[in-house]
Amino acid sequence: MSRCDKNLEKDVDSSPTPTTNSSSKNGDKGDVVINARAVCRVCKCLYREPKIMQCLHTFCADCVRQLEPFSVSSGVHNGKAVPLEGEQPSSAVTVLCPECDSEVDIPLSGVDGLTTDHLALDEVFLETLMSKNSVVCDLCSDGDAEKRCEVCSVNLCEFCIQAHRRQKRTSSHTVQCLEDLKTQGRLSRPVLCSLHPGQELRLFCEPCDLPVCLECAATFHRDHRCLPTRDVIDRHGGRIRDLVTGRLRPRLDQLEESLRKVDLSQEALQARVDEAVDEVRTFARGYASAVESHCLLLLRRLEELGLQRRNHLHLQRAQLQQALKDTRGGVEFAERLLTCGSDAEILSAKDVTLRRLAGLMETGYNPHPATITPYDGSSICFLPRESAGVVAGYPMVGVIHAKTLELSRCTIEGEGVQRGREGQRGEFTLVCRDSAGKQMGRGGEAVLVSMVHKEKKDCRVEAAVVDNSDGSYSVSYTPMEPGFYSVWVCVKTQHVKGSPFVLNVKRQVRWHRGTFHCCSFCSSGGSKEARCGCTGTMPGGFQGCGHGHKGHPGKPHWSCCGSTVEASECLPQSVITAVGGTITAVGGTGSPRGHLRTVEL
Repeated sequence: MSRCDKNLEKDVDSSPTPTTNSSSKNGDKGDVVINARAVCRVCKCLYREPKIMQCLHTFCADCVRQLEPFSVSSGVHNGKAVPLEGEQPSSAVTVLCPECDSEVDIPLSGVDGLTTDHLALDEVFLETLMSKNSVVCDLCSDGDAEKRCEVCSVNLCEFCIQAHRRQKRTSSHTVQCLEDLKTQGRLSRPVLCSLHPGQELRLFCEPCDLPVCLECAATFHRDHRCLPTRDVIDRHGGRIRDLVTGRLRPRLDQLEESLRKVDLSQEALQARVDEAVDEVRTFARGYASAVESHCLLLLRRLEELGLQRRNHLHLQRAQLQQALKDTRGGVEFAERLLTCGSDAEILSAKDVTLRRLAGLMETGYNPHPATITPYDGSSICFLPRESAGVVAGYPMVGVIHAKTLELSRCTIEGEGVQRGREGQRGEFTLVCRDSAGKQMGRGGEAVLVSMVHKEKKDCRVEAAVVDNSDGSYSVSYTPMEPGFYSVWVCVKTQHVKGSPFVLNVKRQVRWHRGTFHCCSFCSSGGSKEARCGCTGTMPGGFQGCGHGHKGHPGKPHWSCCGSTVEASECLPQSVITAVGGTITAVGGTGSPRGHLRTVEL
C-alpha cells in the first residue's frame, strides 16, 4: 500500500462517526450534514476500503464480509458468509445487496476481489479535509499539507512543495492551495498499483483489459500491448458514454416520465377515493335519516294497528258479553219453565219462549272461537325483506303485515284437486286470503291436507305441502290406486271453503301396442293366420279382417284393440303380449292359440 493510501486510511480511521452537528445555543449556526457520498449505507460511517458491488452500490469491505449468504453452491466456508482475507473460498457465495436486494456474486478470491471505489475514497478525503481542516502530507507524512499538485494529485506540506518544485520532472506542475480546493467540492487522488507502492496506474494492458503501472508493464505484461491510459480512455470511456447517452438516458427519461404518470395516477386515485368517501358518507347520512323516518312510520303504523285491534277486541268482548247475557237468560228461563212450570204454565208461555230462543239462534253474530281474532298476535307481523317503496329517494324494505286470514276467502287453484292419474304426480295450490279477498303475502300458516280413498278406507295418499312464503302453499301427491278420493284441506284445523273435495283418480293410460292399419289381409301380405283386434273375418279360411267383409270397421284401426281413433287409449279388454321380440295382439274374443303376428304397414 502506498504512503498516500496509508495516510488517507489513517485519516479515515481517526475521523469521527458522521453525525449531524446541532445548531449552537444561540442559534447562529445551522445544521451541517456530512457528505452522504462519503458514508457507507450499512455502518453509517466514512468508507473504509470501499468496494463496488455488481449492482454499482458501494459498501465497506468489512460490511460486505458481514452480509449473510443468500445462496451457497457447496456450503459456507468456516461458518462465515464471505471468506476472510487470506482464506481460500471453497464455494461460490451469493449475497443480497443491502441497498437494492439484488443478488451479488462474491468472487472466488473473496471480498478483496471486488473493484475498489476510488471515487468514494475521493469523497472521504474531501470530507476529511472539510471536517478536520487539515490533512497529512502525502510525501513526508510529518507536516500538515497546505497545497496539492494537480498533476500528481498528492497533498504537500511547505517543505515538500519546495522539493517538488526543485525536481526537474515536477518543476512545471501546477500546485493549488487546499483552502481553494475546498470550495470546488471535488478532489481526485491518484490510483496507485497494489503491487508496487507509489506507482500510479498510467498504462492499460489491452490483452488483459487491466490498468497497470510502469513496473507491471515491464515485468508481468512485458509481451503485451500496453498503452497510456489517455490514449484508450476515449475508446473505453466512450462505450460507457454511448450506453449512458444513447440508451440509458432515454430509458431514464422514460422511467421518470412513467413514474411521474404513476404519481399523477396515484394522486388522481387518492382524490377519487376521497371524493367517493365523501359520497358514501353523504349517502350513509341520507340513508340513515331515511331509515329513521321509515322506522318512525312503521312504529306509528304498529301503534295505529294496535289501537284498531284493541278497539275491535273491545267491541267483540262487548258483543260476546251481551250475547252471553242474553243466551244465559233465555236458557235459564227455559230450563226453569221446563223444570218448575206446570203444563198449563209451559203451554201459556211457549210462544214467547220459542220466539226468544229462535231469535237467539238466528242472530247474525257467530260465537265460534275460530272467528275471533287470534289472541297470540299472529295477525300482525314485521316482514323485514318486503319492499316498502321509496323514502326520501332511497329504496326501503320492511313492512308491517296486518292481514287476517279468512277461511271462507281461501281458494284452491289447479286441476290437481279434482282430477288425477294413477301413478302420476298431481299438484294444486292453496291460496290463503284475508277478509278483503287479497292474498295474505306471508306464510307460516298450519296447513293440513288429507287424501283418503272413498271405497278403500285403508288406502291413503301422502301429500307434500310447500310453503311459498307469499300466502300460497303448493300441494303435490302421487296416487297409486284409481278411484274417488276425499280431499281435506284445512288451515288451523278448520276446513277452507269447499273442503272436503272429491278427487277422481283415473287408471293409468294404456298405450297402443299394435299397428294402426287398414286390414289384416293387406298388412300381413295375405297371411291367413293374421288376426286383428276388430274381430273381422274373411271367407276362404282367413282369420283376420279384410276390406268390405264381416266385422271390418270400414276405416283404419288398431290391430291390438280395434279402435278406429289413432290418438286414443287402448281398450281395456286388449291383451298385449310379447312373443319372440315382436308385438302380438289378440281381441277379447280370441283364444291364446290365436296369438299371431300382425305385420306393420
